[in-house]
Amino acid sequence: MEAESGALQQKKGKIIAIIRLKGRVNVKEEDERTLQMLNLRRKYSMAIYPADLPGLDGMLDKVKHLVTWGEVSEPTLEKILRKRGRLPGRKRLNDEVVKQLFNVESIADLASKIYRGEIILHKQEKIKPVFRLHPPRGGFKRSTRRTYENGGELGYRGEAINDLILKMI
Repeated sequence: MEAESGALQQKKGKIIAIIRLKGRVNVKEEDERTLQMLNLRRKYSMAIYPADLPGLDGMLDKVKHLVTWGEVSEPTLEKILRKRGRLPGRKRLNDEVVKQLFNVESIADLASKIYRGEIILHKQEKIKPVFRLHPPRGGFKRSTRRTYENGGELGYRGEAINDLILKMI
């Protein structure tokens, strides 16, 4: 019941950030395939999707014991793109490259277009759709074996995902 309420709550936001918190050891093959479809192949990787993407709720419900997710804010999205955004070939994103590829003035404009849904990050091929993050500075304050609602780190966390992302950039 808790997972369903989390899935219903996430529809309020426009952009969902999903972070893989568990590694590959003792993960079922079916769950690993679901994570690969979400572009979450490694621990501490993050993917960004529109909240209304068909099938996303079911995929998150299937791997809720391995990931955490919530609605990302526009300023956090801009920081992610600046610090962790990569082009193919592991080249960093900067304002000049963004001007050439997307015809926008800066990374801030790109972040606002992604946030408004004008550019869908996982469907374009100019920027890597996955962001590699560090483990959180200061460590996790809660258990990585429990859901967020039960005093842990896993599952739906809503707006609190922004704090976690800022600790992991």
